[in-house]
Amino acid sequence: MQNDKERSHAKARQGVIDILEYLGEDTNRQGLHETPERFLKSMVAQTVGYSQDPYRVLEKFFEEVAGYKNLIMLQNIHFESMCEHHLAPIVGNATVGYIPNGRVVGLSKLARVVDIFAKRLQIQERLTSEIGLALDEVLRPKGVGVIIRAKHNCLCTRGAYKPNANMTTTYFSGVLDSDAIKRGEFYTAAALPWGNGVHHSQ
Repeated sequence: MQNDKERSHAKARQGVIDILEYLGEDTNRQGLHETPERFLKSMVAQTVGYSQDPYRVLEKFFEEVAGYKNLIMLQNIHFESMCEHHLAPIVGNATVGYIPNGRVVGLSKLARVVDIFAKRLQIQERLTSEIGLALDEVLRPKGVGVIIRAKHNCLCTRGAYKPNANMTTTYFSGVLDSDAIKRGEFYTAAALPWGNGVHHSQ
């Protein structure tokens, strides 16, 4: 097993060297000596979410909510991901909320779920849906809402070159999908400038 891992690492390292040489670089010059290893470590760090299970994180819920039945929302969850098309950074913020149906999860768990899904090769549409579907499946709430706004380096630094453009995606389920008034309340709460990023509906 270890030999297989070492061979895989050596193959990946050589692949980085091949790309650098394809670009016309001298991979023997001092500034590039450690670049293949640094790049591989960076890629592993950026995709660490593959080795983590967001569903297990959410399974640590509790049901003693003292009758609370309104919106729970965590705003301004910063995340960093990587576009699967160009391997370029995606940097943004997520707002995640749900209306409980008996099960409530700690706020840090919402942030961790965002990070786990973000630390994979992604497209923003799938990232948004994965977060919402995970909350739906484990917490079984009355409704889930997810709003993500992010900047894509593949758009900002190449191609169309629109450095000020942001992409927004949403996910709604249950009453937040079927009830326009409740969905409007979600949008209103998400727009509030709460410094701590936490909102509980009254």
